[in-house]
Amino acid sequence: MRGIEQNKSMVRFWRLWLVVAFLLVLWVAFRVSGLDTHFSAQFLHERFAAHKLEGLLIFTVLFALGNLIQIPGWIFLTSAVVTLGQFWGGVATYVAACVTCMSTFWIIRLLGADALREIKGRWSRRIFAQLDAHPLRSVIALRLLVQTLPAANYALALSGIRWRDYVLGTLLGLPVPILLYSLFFATLAQWLHWPIPGSP
Repeated sequence: MRGIEQNKSMVRFWRLWLVVAFLLVLWVAFRVSGLDTHFSAQFLHERFAAHKLEGLLIFTVLFALGNLIQIPGWIFLTSAVVTLGQFWGGVATYVAACVTCMSTFWIIRLLGADALREIKGRWSRRIFAQLDAHPLRSVIALRLLVQTLPAANYALALSGIRWRDYVLGTLLGLPVPILLYSLFFATLAQWLHWPIPGSP
């Protein structure tokens, strides 16, 4: 029995390092390939301005990739609000953010399973106990507080939480912060005299 537990611990340990190695390789590839030039509000604005549907597709793909390599989400939200307006920019960001969170969860879970369960200690036991007792509420709270923060996505994917709770918590938790950020960036853009569709 003890040998089985040790084997599980080793598997979780190596899965965790597999996730770290994957993210490191992805980051290096991103830097070497020159893709970083596409992660700017200006580039996304131009794509949206050229073609809305194509722009949304590129926006979503870059949002998902950017989340894996720690690109701040505000870049995407700003470009969407400035180009599409407060309402449609918020809707586009919500759709892209949901796709991003789901794809990140799927990739990291595939590589790492529940590797974080190997971490021992009083704090980790308390966190996992809370997550296991109230998974949906925990995900909603995290979305309200940190939205699509990559570290939160990684941690949830590696925590062993069920897919259903993760998806529902994400869908329910993201609208309010995205709405508030859309209002903020729309107001900021007006102060800076940036033209926004639908603005007076």
